[in-house]
Amino acid sequence: MRVVIVTESFPPDVNGVAHCALQTARHLVARGHAPLVVAPATAQGTGGGADLRAPCPVVRVPSLPLPGYPQVRVALPSRRVAAAIVEHRADIVHLASPFVLGVRGMAAAARLGVPAVAVYQTDLAGYARTYVHAGEAAAWRRIRSVHAAADRTLAPSSAALRDLETHAVPRVSLWPRGVDTVRFRPQLRDEALRRRLAPGGELIVGYVGRLAPEKQIELLSGVCGLDGVKVVIVGDGPSEPGLREALPGAVFLGRRIGDELARIFASFDVFAHTGPFETFCQTVQEAMACGVPVVAPAAGGPLDLVAHGRTGLLVPPRDAAAMHDAVRSLADDAELRAAYGAAGRAMVEGRTWAAVGDQLIGHYADVLSTRTAVAA
Repeated sequence: MRVVIVTESFPPDVNGVAHCALQTARHLVARGHAPLVVAPATAQGTGGGADLRAPCPVVRVPSLPLPGYPQVRVALPSRRVAAAIVEHRADIVHLASPFVLGVRGMAAAARLGVPAVAVYQTDLAGYARTYVHAGEAAAWRRIRSVHAAADRTLAPSSAALRDLETHAVPRVSLWPRGVDTVRFRPQLRDEALRRRLAPGGELIVGYVGRLAPEKQIELLSGVCGLDGVKVVIVGDGPSEPGLREALPGAVFLGRRIGDELARIFASFDVFAHTGPFETFCQTVQEAMACGVPVVAPAAGGPLDLVAHGRTGLLVPPRDAAAMHDAVRSLADDAELRAAYGAAGRAMVEGRTWAAVGDQLIGHYADVLSTRTAVAA
């Protein structure tokens, strides 16, 4: 198959959309298909077919940084999307978290008669509540109008699937995310790194992700006050200055990627995720792959990932006291942490990118066969 992946973000960006688009392109190449990526230009320029780490050609569309959040770039109007679909002779268009660039990709695919699969990855309604304290209904109207034009919408979790169906998005199927169980593994636990992060021998509670308002990382303030606990924050974003004040004593490592990130994950004792708007939550899977017990809100993607009382603990969203108590219960019980960590690793071992990539190719094939049947 010849596939055009239109994505709102792609490496060197570090986020769930970019990572999933990269892994999708890699898997398609590995299975003998021919992908092409269309993505916003980076701050360094428009890029091209030789983009670093890209397994296939990349067409970069001019973009601007999002005001107040320069790490996120928004594509400008461009004819490159339609031109890329035509020139690549696409059999199918894959729309990764369509919002701006993806909307243009959807319109181009419809105009050209090319089937489209839309992957839902971002809780825009939750972001609207967080950033503007309104607009949730408008966000869902936008989501519905974009995804209703697709031949199939793929939801990453059962919670996301229910949300989409509740808001009348048609033709929704489940497609989860994979995890690199070779890169992320318990054996990477690094005692020297742990001594640098927690020189007093403290138990290390880690967070990995964007430092942004919707992640609600300030809920870890009470955890910072636990005796014998060191909070370690990995990531960057606009909330960092405020979080340095809200989380006294926490260690901020900034952005980390690749093998270094995997080593940090494996060196945590507990992984704490705080954001209630996750459609999936890839960092939870990566922590589990490293054999680290998880504390996460009982909302969105973590509901599918964390088996409460078996691989970690689910707590009420936005509840700092519950987060504090859950972490304390794990801090006080090394055997329980070990049991949860081992169960988490076992749970994700079959969730490789190859396995979920093959599921995606199956969705493509279903869409193409349905189109063929309708045309006949």
